[in-house]
Amino acid sequence: MIAPDQILSHNQAQAPEHHTRLQYTEGVLERKGFNPAQIIAQIRAFQIAIPSWALGSGGTRFGRFSIGGEPSNLEEKIEDVGLIHQLNRSANSISLHIPWDIPKDVPALKQLLHHHGLTIDSVNSNTFQDQKDQVHSYKFGSLCHTEAAVRQQAITHNIQCVEYGKQLDSKTLTVWLADGSNFPGQHHFRQAYQRTAESLTAIYQAMPEDWTMLIEYKPYEPNFYSMIIPDWGTSYSFCQSIGKNAQVLVDLGHHLPNTNIEQIVSRLMHFGRLGGFHFNGSMYGDDDLTTGSIKPYQLFLIFHELVDGMSDPEVKNPNIAWMIDASHNTKDPIEDLLQSVNGILSAYTRALLVDRVALSQAQEDNDVVKAEEILRDAFLTDVRPLVAEAMRLAGGAIDPIALFRSAQVRAGLIEKRGKFSTATGL
Repeated sequence: MIAPDQILSHNQAQAPEHHTRLQYTEGVLERKGFNPAQIIAQIRAFQIAIPSWALGSGGTRFGRFSIGGEPSNLEEKIEDVGLIHQLNRSANSISLHIPWDIPKDVPALKQLLHHHGLTIDSVNSNTFQDQKDQVHSYKFGSLCHTEAAVRQQAITHNIQCVEYGKQLDSKTLTVWLADGSNFPGQHHFRQAYQRTAESLTAIYQAMPEDWTMLIEYKPYEPNFYSMIIPDWGTSYSFCQSIGKNAQVLVDLGHHLPNTNIEQIVSRLMHFGRLGGFHFNGSMYGDDDLTTGSIKPYQLFLIFHELVDGMSDPEVKNPNIAWMIDASHNTKDPIEDLLQSVNGILSAYTRALLVDRVALSQAQEDNDVVKAEEILRDAFLTDVRPLVAEAMRLAGGAIDPIALFRSAQVRAGLIEKRGKFSTATGL
């Protein structure tokens, strides 16, 4: 949908203002002792996976407002992620959800992925919905269910997800459980936990040795009295008992209001069990809003802990899988995803600008004000020119959303796919 000469023309038009702002920012950083070129190189290296289910208009329990031109199959979803990556050069993988994204023509899909410079990030299982012709219902749970046949059905589904992932060269399985209870007495907590542990272990043992299992947690919804995996501690305990390639997945929306997520991140990295991130923004709970749109300072503090852990040789944490997990009921989903990638890169860049030597000294001296001001100084730095330059140098657009709009990409998608085309899996 975007020709290379369109990106070149866009960047040429943006160049005068962009270079003025970039030179100023680089001068500020150099005076503080930072190497702007090194920072920009780190931004370019940071890649974020786009989930297949986020490419259509999202919804709530009450309604869904389609925007038109949505991808109706896996091939079209790959094309949309390819477009996002072409615009910002920072989204080089797509995350799949089974059974919404079951691959049919694997050689053709691999060729399409290669054409767009993409890989498959992870495969996500779905035991939170009953599917057509499904033998057993997940109404009362899946991996925790009291009936062995239901648990085995859920185990088999997860193993099948791994098989689909192997076909497309993925090496990660993400497990999120909707299992839980709505009323006191509905579950025997300890037995439900044990059944889940046994089920997860069975899945893990069926995975190739070089695969990773990411175990997600959520304090509420769809069950409101209890969730099988309500917090990072429960996820961590499962990982500890399952095996070294089982890791905790942190979804920023899966926390109660005012939870100190940055401390959770620090703890998990210290334990070597932080395997993945699902980025979004929230006001109340699992709102799935644009990343960085609601609590940008908290996002920065989270990245501060991430960068600190990743740069500490004493921390033995595996490489972290980054992914956006958002819903868009009032925005163009591609524009929202472009905003989210930009928000993530901006928070990451600000975290790179923390004077860690000075901060460590302030912490040792118990100088509370100085320590806080060091963080605030990095957070208040305008890093937009650095992010834009990283995208430009990688072959992307200086302002991806502006180009997306000026090229009338959504109108082109509607013309190609139809006004009433609806994304699968929503």
